[in-house]
Amino acid sequence: MVGWCTSQATADGVFDPSSFTLMMGTSKTTKYKKQAYDDAHKYTGSKPILVVCTDESRMPMKNEKVFSTGNHPVEMLVPMLHFRDAGFTFDIATATGGAVKLEMWAYPTKDENVKKLHEGIKSMMESPKKLSGITSLDDYAAVFIPGGHGCMINLPKSAALGNLLHIAHERGLPTVTLCHGPSALLSTCAEGTGKEFAYAGYKSMCFTDKTDAFTPKVGYLPGPMPWKCQESIEKVGVKVLNTSETGAVHQDRELITGDSPTAANNLGVFAAPILAKYAIDNSL
Repeated sequence: MVGWCTSQATADGVFDPSSFTLMMGTSKTTKYKKQAYDDAHKYTGSKPILVVCTDESRMPMKNEKVFSTGNHPVEMLVPMLHFRDAGFTFDIATATGGAVKLEMWAYPTKDENVKKLHEGIKSMMESPKKLSGITSLDDYAAVFIPGGHGCMINLPKSAALGNLLHIAHERGLPTVTLCHGPSALLSTCAEGTGKEFAYAGYKSMCFTDKTDAFTPKVGYLPGPMPWKCQESIEKVGVKVLNTSETGAVHQDRELITGDSPTAANNLGVFAAPILAKYAIDNSL
């Protein structure tokens, strides 16, 4: 039983979640179901959504064990399926221009919709844009930052991302994120931006520190978190609404958030028509 609840060391020295947490916390399929949009409510323009992903997959814990991470594939691909159904295409960017990293241990291997979308954007994921090479959001309809612990590694310190999020914030451009993705909002006050945190006073969903503190006990994480997502965004003025992970979503002005992988489908269903309406109303 101890082995069943212990993080699993891989050949390259990192740790995947335990067999127990993979059984309880992942699925081979998702809850995605295509939503119907009539002509008046489907985006027909050409401006894509900027999808900001992580190019980091190794997250050292406080005990120096390294967690095998990246973007959670369900948190990334299921909302993107809904955005696609609402008429959008995508550009993908990472902090360094390195390939997108996914938590492949969470990949829904029997979900044909996810697999087809993944295949269709794989070339963009392998050769994404570099955030510092994007200086304007004039060519974009929205910003989407998928979750997964990997987004906590270098995105919160990215001045390039912070500058883009300030532009989105000032314009009211829809900005969507979930789970640990809200940690990337910290980039708006990162060194090099010269600016204050953009989202003080906002209400948000977020994966809770309480759950992150519990998961090493069942082997999801191989050790305690190096820093706390919820605590860090609360310190700069975000009010985190959820106290557990139930799949909840929330909108506060341009910011649309979900609490966990369980929220991925709910977030897509909720956010996609909001993004489409914004793009249509603003003639994007």
